[in-house]
Amino acid sequence: MSVYRQSPFANLTPVVKNLLIINIIFFLAYWLIDHLSPTGPVTQLFGEFYFDALRFRPWQFITYMFMHGGFEHILFNMFALFSFGPILEYSIGPKKFLNFYFICGIGAGVLQMFVQAIEVHNIVGTFTIPLADKQLLSQQLFPSSLNISQEAAAQLYGVYQAPLVGASGAIFGILVAFGMLYPNMELMMLFIPFPIKAKYLVSFYVLLEIYLGFKQSTGDSVAHFAHIGGAIFGFLLIKAWNLRRIQ
Repeated sequence: MSVYRQSPFANLTPVVKNLLIINIIFFLAYWLIDHLSPTGPVTQLFGEFYFDALRFRPWQFITYMFMHGGFEHILFNMFALFSFGPILEYSIGPKKFLNFYFICGIGAGVLQMFVQAIEVHNIVGTFTIPLADKQLLSQQLFPSSLNISQEAAAQLYGVYQAPLVGASGAIFGILVAFGMLYPNMELMMLFIPFPIKAKYLVSFYVLLEIYLGFKQSTGDSVAHFAHIGGAIFGFLLIKAWNLRRIQ
Protein backbone atom coordinates (compact mmCIF):
# COMPACT_ATOMS: atom_id res chain seq x y z
CA MET A 1 0.00 0.00 0.00
CA SER A 2 1.31 3.44 -0.91
CA VAL A 3 2.43 5.67 1.92
CA TYR A 4 1.04 8.61 0.02
CA ARG A 5 -2.63 9.07 0.73
CA GLN A 6 -4.81 11.80 -0.65
CA SER A 7 -6.37 13.94 2.05
CA PRO A 8 -10.15 13.55 2.30
CA PHE A 9 -10.25 17.36 2.11
CA ALA A 10 -8.26 17.54 -1.14
CA ASN A 11 -11.39 17.78 -3.31
CA LEU A 12 -13.12 20.41 -1.23
CA THR A 13 -14.40 23.28 -3.32
CA PRO A 14 -13.61 26.84 -2.14
CA VAL A 15 -17.12 27.87 -1.06
CA VAL A 16 -17.78 24.64 0.83
CA LYS A 17 -14.39 24.88 2.51
CA ASN A 18 -15.02 28.42 3.70
CA LEU A 19 -18.53 27.59 4.88
CA LEU A 20 -17.12 24.71 6.92
CA ILE A 21 -14.50 26.99 8.47
CA ILE A 22 -17.04 29.71 9.37
CA ASN A 23 -19.40 27.19 10.92
CA ILE A 24 -16.59 25.71 13.02
CA ILE A 25 -15.49 29.18 14.19
CA PHE A 26 -19.04 30.03 15.26
CA PHE A 27 -19.38 26.68 17.02
CA LEU A 28 -16.13 27.22 18.93
CA ALA A 29 -17.44 30.59 20.10
CA TYR A 30 -20.69 28.94 21.18
CA TRP A 31 -18.87 26.09 22.93
CA LEU A 32 -16.44 28.37 24.77
CA ILE A 33 -18.99 30.99 25.84
CA ASP A 34 -22.51 29.53 25.69
CA HIS A 35 -22.10 25.82 26.39
CA LEU A 36 -23.32 26.16 29.98
CA SER A 37 -26.45 28.02 28.87
CA PRO A 38 -28.71 27.25 25.88
CA THR A 39 -29.29 30.99 25.37
CA GLY A 40 -25.92 32.52 26.21
CA PRO A 41 -24.66 35.82 24.70
CA VAL A 42 -23.43 34.30 21.42
CA THR A 43 -26.73 32.50 20.78
CA GLN A 44 -28.71 35.58 21.80
CA LEU A 45 -26.80 37.70 19.31
CA PHE A 46 -26.65 35.33 16.34
CA GLY A 47 -29.53 32.86 16.70
CA GLU A 48 -32.77 33.77 14.92
CA PHE A 49 -35.50 35.00 17.27
CA TYR A 50 -39.14 35.68 16.42
CA PHE A 51 -39.49 39.15 14.88
CA ASP A 52 -41.50 40.44 17.87
CA ALA A 53 -39.09 39.04 20.46
CA LEU A 54 -36.91 41.35 22.53
CA ARG A 55 -33.76 39.67 21.21
CA PHE A 56 -34.61 39.80 17.49
CA ARG A 57 -32.08 41.51 15.21
CA PRO A 58 -32.32 41.67 11.37
CA TRP A 59 -28.89 40.09 10.79
CA GLN A 60 -30.06 36.92 12.53
CA PHE A 61 -31.71 35.75 9.27
CA ILE A 62 -28.13 35.10 8.07
CA THR A 63 -26.10 34.43 11.20
CA TYR A 64 -28.44 31.75 12.59
CA MET A 65 -27.20 29.46 9.79
CA PHE A 66 -23.77 29.34 11.40
CA MET A 67 -24.98 28.58 14.92
CA HIS A 68 -25.42 25.03 16.23
CA GLY A 69 -26.68 23.73 19.55
CA GLY A 70 -24.32 20.80 20.06
CA PHE A 71 -21.74 18.44 18.56
CA GLU A 72 -24.30 16.12 16.96
CA HIS A 73 -26.11 19.05 15.39
CA ILE A 74 -23.05 20.57 13.72
CA LEU A 75 -21.59 17.14 12.88
CA PHE A 76 -24.64 16.06 10.88
CA ASN A 77 -24.95 19.36 9.03
CA MET A 78 -21.28 19.70 8.21
CA PHE A 79 -21.03 16.07 7.12
CA ALA A 80 -23.91 16.64 4.70
CA LEU A 81 -22.29 19.85 3.44
CA PHE A 82 -18.96 18.06 3.05
CA SER A 83 -20.60 15.12 1.23
CA PHE A 84 -23.00 16.86 -1.17
CA GLY A 85 -21.80 20.45 -1.34
CA PRO A 86 -18.67 20.02 -3.49
CA ILE A 87 -20.51 18.09 -6.21
CA LEU A 88 -23.21 20.75 -6.39
CA GLU A 89 -20.64 23.57 -6.38
CA TYR A 90 -18.76 21.90 -9.26
CA SER A 91 -22.05 21.59 -11.14
CA ILE A 92 -23.44 25.12 -10.83
CA GLY A 93 -20.31 27.16 -10.06
CA PRO A 94 -19.04 28.81 -6.84
CA LYS A 95 -20.97 32.10 -7.12
CA LYS A 96 -24.31 30.46 -7.86
CA PHE A 97 -23.71 27.84 -5.17
CA LEU A 98 -23.02 30.53 -2.57
CA ASN A 99 -26.19 32.40 -3.55
CA PHE A 100 -28.10 29.11 -3.47
CA TYR A 101 -26.86 28.29 0.03
CA PHE A 102 -27.82 31.65 1.51
CA ILE A 103 -31.17 31.94 -0.26
CA CYS A 104 -32.18 28.49 0.98
CA GLY A 105 -31.00 29.30 4.49
CA ILE A 106 -32.76 32.66 4.61
CA GLY A 107 -35.89 31.15 3.09
CA ALA A 108 -35.86 28.45 5.75
CA GLY A 109 -35.66 31.08 8.49
CA VAL A 110 -38.47 33.11 6.94
CA LEU A 111 -40.80 30.09 6.70
CA GLN A 112 -40.06 29.09 10.29
CA MET A 113 -40.87 32.63 11.46
CA PHE A 114 -44.08 32.59 9.40
CA VAL A 115 -45.16 29.40 11.17
CA GLN A 116 -44.31 31.00 14.52
CA ALA A 117 -46.44 34.02 13.59
CA ILE A 118 -49.39 31.69 12.94
CA GLU A 119 -48.83 30.03 16.32
CA VAL A 120 -48.79 33.40 18.10
CA HIS A 121 -51.92 34.54 16.25
CA ASN A 122 -53.73 31.32 17.19
CA ILE A 123 -52.93 31.95 20.86
CA VAL A 124 -53.50 35.70 21.30
CA GLY A 125 -55.31 36.77 18.11
CA THR A 126 -52.47 39.02 16.90
CA PHE A 127 -48.92 38.56 15.65
CA THR A 128 -47.39 40.60 18.48
CA ILE A 129 -47.85 41.00 22.22
CA PRO A 130 -47.33 44.04 24.49
CA LEU A 131 -43.83 44.86 25.70
CA ALA A 132 -44.73 44.18 29.32
CA ASP A 133 -45.83 40.64 28.44
CA LYS A 134 -42.63 40.01 26.47
CA GLN A 135 -40.63 41.08 29.50
CA LEU A 136 -42.61 38.70 31.71
CA LEU A 137 -42.00 35.83 29.28
CA SER A 138 -38.26 36.60 29.29
CA GLN A 139 -38.35 36.07 33.06
CA GLN A 140 -40.36 32.84 32.63
CA LEU A 141 -43.36 34.47 34.33
CA PHE A 142 -46.98 33.83 33.33
CA PRO A 143 -48.47 36.88 31.53
CA SER A 144 -51.94 36.85 33.09
CA SER A 145 -53.01 39.91 31.09
CA LEU A 146 -53.12 37.74 27.94
CA ASN A 147 -55.87 35.56 29.44
CA ILE A 148 -54.41 32.31 28.11
CA SER A 149 -53.80 28.87 29.61
CA GLN A 150 -50.53 27.74 31.13
CA GLU A 151 -50.05 25.40 28.17
CA ALA A 152 -50.54 28.26 25.71
CA ALA A 153 -48.18 30.44 27.74
CA ALA A 154 -45.52 27.73 27.55
CA GLN A 155 -45.96 27.58 23.77
CA LEU A 156 -45.71 31.37 23.57
CA TYR A 157 -42.58 31.26 25.71
CA GLY A 158 -41.00 28.83 23.25
CA VAL A 159 -41.73 31.13 20.32
CA TYR A 160 -40.36 34.24 21.99
CA GLN A 161 -37.42 32.78 23.87
CA ALA A 162 -36.11 29.81 21.85
CA PRO A 163 -33.92 30.85 18.90
CA LEU A 164 -33.64 29.05 15.59
CA VAL A 165 -30.08 27.80 15.02
CA GLY A 166 -28.36 25.59 12.49
CA ALA A 167 -27.54 25.21 8.81
CA SER A 168 -30.19 22.53 8.31
CA GLY A 169 -32.40 24.71 6.10
CA ALA A 170 -29.56 25.43 3.69
CA ILE A 171 -28.50 21.78 3.86
CA PHE A 172 -31.99 20.60 2.91
CA GLY A 173 -31.83 22.95 -0.06
CA ILE A 174 -28.57 21.29 -1.11
CA LEU A 175 -30.07 17.82 -0.67
CA VAL A 176 -33.07 18.70 -2.84
CA ALA A 177 -30.83 20.22 -5.52
CA PHE A 178 -28.63 17.13 -5.45
CA GLY A 179 -31.65 14.86 -5.78
CA MET A 180 -32.95 16.90 -8.73
CA LEU A 181 -29.64 17.15 -10.60
CA TYR A 182 -28.34 13.66 -9.79
CA PRO A 183 -31.57 11.68 -9.24
CA ASN A 184 -30.14 8.30 -10.17
CA MET A 185 -26.82 8.52 -8.33
CA GLU A 186 -26.67 5.65 -5.85
CA LEU A 187 -25.71 6.52 -2.30
CA MET A 188 -24.59 4.33 0.57
CA MET A 189 -25.93 5.33 3.97
CA LEU A 190 -24.98 4.21 7.46
CA PHE A 191 -27.10 1.32 8.79
CA ILE A 192 -28.52 0.64 5.31
CA PRO A 193 -26.70 -2.30 3.64
CA PHE A 194 -27.66 -1.43 0.06
CA PRO A 195 -27.33 1.64 -2.21
CA ILE A 196 -30.27 4.04 -2.57
CA LYS A 197 -30.86 6.40 -5.47
CA ALA A 198 -30.61 10.06 -4.51
CA LYS A 199 -34.16 10.89 -5.65
CA TYR A 200 -35.64 8.29 -3.29
CA LEU A 201 -33.47 9.20 -0.31
CA VAL A 202 -34.11 12.95 -0.63
CA SER A 203 -37.85 12.41 -1.15
CA PHE A 204 -37.98 10.28 2.00
CA TYR A 205 -36.25 12.94 4.12
CA VAL A 206 -38.47 15.77 2.82
CA LEU A 207 -41.68 13.79 3.34
CA LEU A 208 -40.52 12.82 6.84
CA GLU A 209 -39.93 16.47 7.72
CA ILE A 210 -43.38 17.43 6.42
CA TYR A 211 -44.97 14.68 8.52
CA LEU A 212 -43.04 15.61 11.67
CA GLY A 213 -43.70 19.32 11.12
CA PHE A 214 -47.47 18.91 11.06
CA LYS A 215 -47.49 16.21 13.74
CA GLN A 216 -45.95 18.62 16.29
CA SER A 217 -45.00 16.05 18.92
CA THR A 218 -44.62 17.24 22.50
CA GLY A 219 -40.98 17.81 23.36
CA ASP A 220 -39.87 17.94 19.72
CA SER A 221 -37.53 20.94 19.55
CA VAL A 222 -36.49 20.44 15.91
CA ALA A 223 -37.52 23.26 13.55
CA HIS A 224 -39.04 20.98 10.92
CA PHE A 225 -40.59 23.86 8.98
CA ALA A 226 -37.16 25.44 8.57
CA HIS A 227 -36.04 22.20 6.92
CA ILE A 228 -39.14 22.25 4.72
CA GLY A 229 -38.48 25.90 3.85
CA GLY A 230 -34.93 25.13 2.75
CA ALA A 231 -36.21 22.25 0.62
CA ILE A 232 -38.88 24.44 -0.99
CA PHE A 233 -36.46 27.22 -1.84
CA GLY A 234 -33.94 24.70 -3.17
CA PHE A 235 -36.59 23.25 -5.48
CA LEU A 236 -37.74 26.69 -6.65
CA LEU A 237 -34.19 27.88 -7.36
CA ILE A 238 -33.34 24.82 -9.46
CA LYS A 239 -36.51 25.47 -11.47
CA ALA A 240 -36.00 29.25 -11.70
CA TRP A 241 -32.37 28.89 -12.79
CA ASN A 242 -33.43 26.22 -15.30
CA LEU A 243 -30.77 23.79 -14.15
CA ARG A 244 -31.01 20.40 -15.85
CA ARG A 245 -30.57 16.95 -14.39
CA ILE A 246 -27.04 15.66 -14.90
CA GLN A 247 -27.54 11.97 -14.28
